[in-house]
Amino acid sequence: MSKRAVLEVIALDVEDAVAAQAGGADRLELVTDMAADGLTPAAATVAGIRAAVDLPVRVMLRLADGFAAGDVPRLVAAAGAMREAGAEEFVLGFLDADGDVDLGAVERVAGALEGCRWTFHRAVDRAADRGALRKQLADFPGLDTYLTAGAAGGVDAGLPTLLAEAGRRGEPGYEQQLLVGGGLRLEHVPVLLEAGIDAFHIGGAARPGGWDGPVSAGAVAEWRRVLGD
Repeated sequence: MSKRAVLEVIALDVEDAVAAQAGGADRLELVTDMAADGLTPAAATVAGIRAAVDLPVRVMLRLADGFAAGDVPRLVAAAGAMREAGAEEFVLGFLDADGDVDLGAVERVAGALEGCRWTFHRAVDRAADRGALRKQLADFPGLDTYLTAGAAGGVDAGLPTLLAEAGRRGEPGYEQQLLVGGGLRLEHVPVLLEAGIDAFHIGGAARPGGWDGPVSAGAVAEWRRVLGD
């Protein structure tokens, strides 16, 4: 029997979380302020969603637009507040001014998670050398997923990179799961599944009314149908 592909849906609030679960999502990415591409939510939102649904929730640790870490002590404090609110999984990723992974910031923030599982987000698509970044983070505690479109411009541009990286799974630096998101459309799915990619991330695709509207359980269900039950 084939393994069920993971469907992760961006949620902004409890309403989104409930709809995503109803539609068949496997996991949520919880953020606020999509105008800044997703920032750390309020602790109360984390607690509310944890009470409303039983899906795994990955909470964003990011304080400002862009991929610089900024105020690392504030990030560490935010991680602690999210954990106190019930968060058990996270999303983070920081680059320095040269486009290299900011190892110092990643170490300090991930260290505050004390072994919780986390995703390195689409900062990888802005890295000066994504292969070098992966090697530097190869054995990093808790890191089990890369959220990536393969390129800064989205899946259309990054598809060759995604397919190449899928073919390297299991090599040093490539053991983590590829979670494909960023301009992802249903028509991309068959070739990605054929390549062995088994995790997919949607945001706007779950919201027929755009980011000003809520997640649609029906839209999520359509993705679930295409990915397989």
